[in-house]
Amino acid sequence: MSLFLNIHTHQTKQEPGVVAIQSLSLSESTFLAMPKTKPISIGIHPWYGKLTELAKSMNYLKVLAKQDNVKLIGECGLDKLRGEPITNQIQLLEAQLHLAEDLKKPVIIHCVRAFDELIALKKTINPSVPLIIHGFAKKKELALQLINQGFYLSFGAAVLTSEGLVNTLTQLDAPFFLETDDAQTDIEVIYAKVAELKKITVDELKDVIFANWKNIGL
Repeated sequence: MSLFLNIHTHQTKQEPGVVAIQSLSLSESTFLAMPKTKPISIGIHPWYGKLTELAKSMNYLKVLAKQDNVKLIGECGLDKLRGEPITNQIQLLEAQLHLAEDLKKPVIIHCVRAFDELIALKKTINPSVPLIIHGFAKKKELALQLINQGFYLSFGAAVLTSEGLVNTLTQLDAPFFLETDDAQTDIEVIYAKVAELKKITVDELKDVIFANWKNIGL
């Protein structure tokens, strides 16, 4: 039986039958307590990153991100509602995108009300590694714009309650991923809902998601 892939979670529990990518925010304590085998992502979250500490933070991140179990860089990104000024956040994100490019590892992106800035930065850097926007819960028009710009989308528990997101997923014909983020919902519940929307079985959806995972080099 194929496995469930949860591409982005902050939960630490290990569920049988699930490959879960645990997301860690960079800190000195992270450096000391870094898991060595469990698949993880690590990055400078826009809520907590400080431009004045960029050099030190990147020195830590460059060491940690080279571990084999670090599958993605992030979550990192842009958030106009929280964190440093957006111009500072752009510099923090740019440094991490360059590192991801050097290591050839995909990036998991947090973006709140800053999609124009994110698209502009991608055009400037033109990274070859995949950029995956986690927890996407916006309208179909924005989804298509981002996909046309080369982004991947990951959907979470919002698919269970958002009619607009249901419409987006039903009509979406592009590779995507599924996640739990910080929700208490099991990933199996999200898969069941999306399989229903896509009119396929859960096992077929699991195969699709893992094929997407393989296609981005993981």
